[in-house]
Formats: sequence, structure tokens, C-alpha cells
Amino acid sequence: MNMTRISRRLAIGFTTALLISTSSFAESAPQVKFQTSLGDFTVEVYPDKAPKTVENFLQYVKDKFYNGTIFHRVIGNFMVQGGGFTPDMQQKATRDPIPLEAKNGLKNDRGTIAMARTSNPNSATAQFFVNVVDNNGLNAPSPDGFGYTVFGKVIAGMDTIDKIRAVPTGRQDVPTSQITINSATLVK
Repeated sequence: MNMTRISRRLAIGFTTALLISTSSFAESAPQVKFQTSLGDFTVEVYPDKAPKTVENFLQYVKDKFYNGTIFHRVIGNFMVQGGGFTPDMQQKATRDPIPLEAKNGLKNDRGTIAMARTSNPNSATAQFFVNVVDNNGLNAPSPDGFGYTVFGKVIAGMDTIDKIRAVPTGRQDVPTSQITINSATLVK
């Protein structure tokens, strides 16, 4: 067997192995389906990039914490935020905050999901937001020096997110008509 054939077989074998491992990763990424009063959307989350954040988020999903919460903050040219308030604008009790994982290589681009937090970088609990535009100013290091942890992206239903971003809002960017998360379910 000549060296050209050996090199070609090695290249084919390497390419095949790479394709298999890439498709296995894509198949293994957990997915959560949100059913809302404006339609459904599904996010895929990346435990290899933000392990503590994804574990935290999926535990809230498994506990059905998000069911019956609302999107309480909508800024149409920025993001839509939910997962922490009841329809009567009462903040739900949460577990302890998680550490910031913003320096994971993921960017706050349109369609990505990230954790909301206070000015304390290690204060994220249950609230999340979906970026409706590319928000480079939220990437680590952001103007506050820390950034916001992106941990997944919308893989279906971005049209629902666009419906949410278009709703009229009142004081403190609260939608004037409620947008309810009916359920958040781990589908994969």
C-alpha cells in the first residue's frame, strides 16, 4: 500500500470520527421547550460551556419552577427576560445564587439565552433572558468587567421571541399584557 492511500484512509477515518463526535455532541445537548401564551420556543443548552449554569437551569425546569411565571421585562431592541415573577408581579423564592461562567466563549448574540443577575456577578438564580439582537456589551469582559453567562440558544420558535419583544410595555419595561410561561419541559 502506498503512502497516498494510507494518508487518504487516515484523513477519511479522522473526518468520520470528527463527524461522529460532533453529531454525538449535538444529539446530547439538553433541550427545553417553553410553552407560552404567545407561542412555543425551544432552547438547547451547553453543559460543556457553562456546567453550573446549565445544571441550575435544568433543576429549575425539573422542579417546574418556571411554570406559571411571566416575561416581566421586555426591551424590544435588547432582550426579553422571564423566569422569576408570578403573574401578580411577586418574585418567587429561589435557590442560592450560582457563580458567573461568562468567560466560556459563548456570546450574547441574537437568539442566545443567558442568565440575568444583579450588579453582583455571582448573583444569578432563576431568571434568564433571550437576546433579541447581538448584545456585544454583555460579553465578558463587559463594561462592568464581568459579562453575562450565555448557556444556550433558541433552536426553534424564534418567531415567538419576536412576538414577545414586540409587545407594548409600561413602567420598568413590564409588558402591559401578561406573557405567561405555561410550562418549561425538558424534551431531550
